[in-house]
Amino acid sequence: MAESKQLDVVVLAGGISHERDVSLRSGRRVADSLTSLGHRVRVLDPDAGLLGSLADRRPDVIWPVLHGATGEDGALLAVLETTGIPCVAPRGRSAGLAWSKPIAKELVRRAGYATPDSISLSTETFRDLGAAAVLRSVMTALGTTLVVKPAQGGSAQGVTMVDSASALPRAMVDAYTYADTALVENRVVGTELAITVIDTGHGPKALPAVEIVPRSGVYSFEERYNAGETTFYTPARVSMVIADEVADAAKAIHALLGLRHLSRIDFIVDEAGTPWFLEANVLPGLTETSLVPQAIEASGDSLGAVYEALARAAVASSAEIGD
Repeated sequence: MAESKQLDVVVLAGGISHERDVSLRSGRRVADSLTSLGHRVRVLDPDAGLLGSLADRRPDVIWPVLHGATGEDGALLAVLETTGIPCVAPRGRSAGLAWSKPIAKELVRRAGYATPDSISLSTETFRDLGAAAVLRSVMTALGTTLVVKPAQGGSAQGVTMVDSASALPRAMVDAYTYADTALVENRVVGTELAITVIDTGHGPKALPAVEIVPRSGVYSFEERYNAGETTFYTPARVSMVIADEVADAAKAIHALLGLRHLSRIDFIVDEAGTPWFLEANVLPGLTETSLVPQAIEASGDSLGAVYEALARAAVASSAEIGD
């Protein structure tokens, strides 16, 4: 395919997850960037008419920008694979691995990277063994300086920083609002970094790290999507040694989890300079306040140029597999 060829792109945005509004904002930003370069772009909501729409007007490439279980648990991506249309996304199986925070953490830990100690608790375990007894056991193992989060999910929804035993029960309830399993994790204090990894056909490349400094001290949903609530430093205010170490770890984890094209790998670096893996984002946010666009702009590239390169890379890699 000639690089000058106009692409017919379908951007999938919306869905029915708790992150629908964020997805719509991300999708519009991608669509506008690609349209500005002359590509034909349709924004579709994944619904009962989706597969028929794709069959009636088959695009060159699909770009899912679906946050939450709607797109990131791998189910929809696996169905899209059956159409044979290239996607700017990982395969469904890989997305499912990364979507589960406990599974991703265990794979990363086995590969030799640091990740905070944690315990996963399903609602059934929490109920059947007795909430009070379970929480006492958890605090004995992990202490009381904790992070409680849904085992699947994004945008910090259902995430609570816990500093005392009395705060833990409510944190569990909040996490269970968004998933049937909660991840209780030892809290590492340090510098929070987000590493965008892109692959436009030449292997994974880590973009400049984004350092996250929320006004409240917690990078919550509000701090993520309301302008002015968080200060970002890109590149991050860390030494070159740490920046290189985190970049290498992000690329390795991107490959380890089988991700493709675009991901965001989140870390926290403690006072000793050790990077701790927190989670991998399969379809990261691309809104006006999201981290990936900041990293792209800090790298010296434009959003449109990078998004176009990612779309072309998906088409090219699909053609190679077909050959």
